[in-house]
Amino acid sequence: MAAREQTGQFVNGSAVAGDTYQAYIPDPLPPSPPLDMSQLYPLLDQASTALGRLDGMSMVLPDSKLFLYMYVRKEAVLSSQIEGTQSSLSDLLLFETEEAPGAPIDDVTEVSCYVAAMNYGLDRLKEFPLSLRLIREIHAELMNNARGGDKQPGAFRKSQNWVGGTRPSRANYVPPPPETMGECLNAFELFLHDEKNRLPALIKAALAHVQFETIHPFLDGNGRLGRLLITFILCTEGILKEPLLYLSLYFKANRQAYYDHLQNVRETGDWEAWIEFFLDGVIDTANQATATARAIMDLFEADRFKIGESGKSTAAVLTIHTYLQSQPIANTGTIKEACNVSLPTVLRSLTALEELGIVREVTGKERNKVFVYQDYLSILSSGTEPIAR
Repeated sequence: MAAREQTGQFVNGSAVAGDTYQAYIPDPLPPSPPLDMSQLYPLLDQASTALGRLDGMSMVLPDSKLFLYMYVRKEAVLSSQIEGTQSSLSDLLLFETEEAPGAPIDDVTEVSCYVAAMNYGLDRLKEFPLSLRLIREIHAELMNNARGGDKQPGAFRKSQNWVGGTRPSRANYVPPPPETMGECLNAFELFLHDEKNRLPALIKAALAHVQFETIHPFLDGNGRLGRLLITFILCTEGILKEPLLYLSLYFKANRQAYYDHLQNVRETGDWEAWIEFFLDGVIDTANQATATARAIMDLFEADRFKIGESGKSTAAVLTIHTYLQSQPIANTGTIKEACNVSLPTVLRSLTALEELGIVREVTGKERNKVFVYQDYLSILSSGTEPIAR
């Protein structure tokens, strides 16, 4: 295979307040010369097997929608943390039940918008192809918050942006200037729908992610949207029946390697090293997600058995235990409405679950108490601790 030196060209950017810089314009995909797949096929096989196991779990889960509901929220927290938010999964769930989160409200609102953007994209993909138009629509949902309102939600940028540093000349990376970005985006959309180059879906997703991050077409939200694209592509290509694969935990744990690979692709054309890193992440993430699903199934079964053996297995206790599987943090008023039982019955049932060590009350208040399904939340929260700054 012929060597690649880089995957694009540097151009002189327009001076900003006398500040000269070089911006980068990527070559269209797929890479030229073609990828050397000889080292990638074994990893691709392992990744496909791991994805198959994960996809199979969605068929045996008692309620795959419940698992997906919580897993989407975990991904939203992780992807937003990479961009600097300090919100935890508990903060998001408290916010959604109209309780006060521990993190700044703007952080939690930002994560909540990520959930909305993800769900919007998944719904639209059922009837609409993955395209520049849809990417703009998803971006509008993502940026529908106080921080994103002045960052042109749903519109491709018309000014130069950059990554790192206080100005373009000192940046870690400067994406294409706005006057050349349209051509890059059109080529990107053609790649998404290219029927001539039938790359494996995982390879296609890996290439598309880097290209999107390299073009960086929005003023803000590029990282989060670029990570969402991975899952959207795998779903549209039919690799996943349910959108259960999210790589943000892997990228968060390997942040510097992730950034280094993106830059190495641009500077040296080393797509193969990036794809190896990406496939390792797919294997690791899919295996973790499968293990998480099994752990949750085992916990629910063990706790149902514990309730049955305790002699406290009333209809209300079982109903509330089932409800807490979809809302592991909930207040007494919400539980009362959702389960259609009286408040005294809710309190008696929660006391029974608390005595069994299944839930715990976290406010210490006399009224509007908040209960947490602690072991369940602990399984879901693994890896979502905010990044130390």
